Amino acid sequence: MSMKKKTSYLSLFRYLVSALFILVLTSESMLAQEASQELFTVNNTWMLVATFLVFIMHLGFACLESGLTQSKNTANILFKNTTIVAIGLVTYAFVGFNLMYPGDFSIGQFFGFAGFGLDPGVDGNTVAYADGAYTYWTDFIFQAMFAATGATIVSGAVAERIKLSSFLVFVTIFVALVYTIAGSWKWGGGWLDQMGFYDFAGSTLVHSVGGWGALAGVIVLGPRIGKYVDGRIKGIAGHSMPLAAIGVFLLWLGWFGFNGGSVLSADPELVSLVFVTTCLAAATGIIGAMLTSWFVQNKPDLSMVLNGMLAGLVGITAGADTVSVNAAMLIGLVAGIIVVGSVLLIDRAKLDDPVGAISVHLVCGIWGTLAVGIFSVNPDHSFVTQLIGVLSYGAFVFPAALVIFYGVKATLGLRVSEEEELRGLDVSEHGMKAYGG
Repeated sequence: MSMKKKTSYLSLFRYLVSALFILVLTSESMLAQEASQELFTVNNTWMLVATFLVFIMHLGFACLESGLTQSKNTANILFKNTTIVAIGLVTYAFVGFNLMYPGDFSIGQFFGFAGFGLDPGVDGNTVAYADGAYTYWTDFIFQAMFAATGATIVSGAVAERIKLSSFLVFVTIFVALVYTIAGSWKWGGGWLDQMGFYDFAGSTLVHSVGGWGALAGVIVLGPRIGKYVDGRIKGIAGHSMPLAAIGVFLLWLGWFGFNGGSVLSADPELVSLVFVTTCLAAATGIIGAMLTSWFVQNKPDLSMVLNGMLAGLVGITAGADTVSVNAAMLIGLVAGIIVVGSVLLIDRAKLDDPVGAISVHLVCGIWGTLAVGIFSVNPDHSFVTQLIGVLSYGAFVFPAALVIFYGVKATLGLRVSEEEELRGLDVSEHGMKAYGG
């Protein structure tokens, strides 16, 4: 065979090898792209499922608050819980989302604003956004449901004596500005995030923020008529424990989305772990509240047990992804014990909270946040840093809520008249009754 033919065959062989190599690389790239698109779809679908689970929590809050208050105020409770969702969604779309996730902070790491309205940009609905975990629109709607939840916490604490119009004004300002600016410090990449503060799904950012607002409202409003008479505490029973129990179980269901969605992807290992830690903390919260109330009050109290379930859920929310299963059970158990003591102490302090919102969301939210610094498997999570975060949110949110409440009180008035309160807010505020007859 001549040298020229050998060279020709060799060139042909090299060409074929090169072509095959290019084909393999192209195929691998196409397969990787296809797999990425599929994973993107799975992640985004789970995030949307988690979103509607969080949405269900609003029905849970409506049932719980209605059940633990008097029947003459049921329509008012339901009205507030319906409008809170609307106000939360609209204000979050208008300013809240861009305040909470400003991108860049104009005042140190404390405040930033990305502009009014919503804009997904060029890559907002592609795998380029959030590393293929979800779209811009999914990001917004998931976070918007959280924003509305914070205001719902305040609703229960101030129930049965606040003017509807005044409450709606407070909610609008609180959700649009206070919740979002505070949230940007951690979830928006602000100064607490830079410090290493950790709050997985919102023991502080959602629950304690709502709890601080609730505490401010209770202080400014004062107790319901007949709650504290001649230095004694008089119980004002809720009208439907079955309704309250339904509400709590709806909240437990919704919490699978609240915490499970906070993984921010469909990561099978992490979502599964979060489901387990969340569920077990709720269970031990029930047990802790049951044993404590049985011991302290001589009989097991259903309302305490229901709040014990919520206490366990609030407590585990900060560290559901970063504590062991055993630690989760301990966190829930302690939260169940704490919530009973807190409800009794707050009542003795003559702070009238009809549904125990301050104890569940503020006190147990603080406990859950600090528990991250005690039980987290991540060595970077420091108790001191967690404590700084808790104190910082209290120092900002509580005075801000007080200012809003006092401002509303001075301009619109805050509380209904004695006659209206005794008659019931359903008739005085809405001209209707929740129940026939």
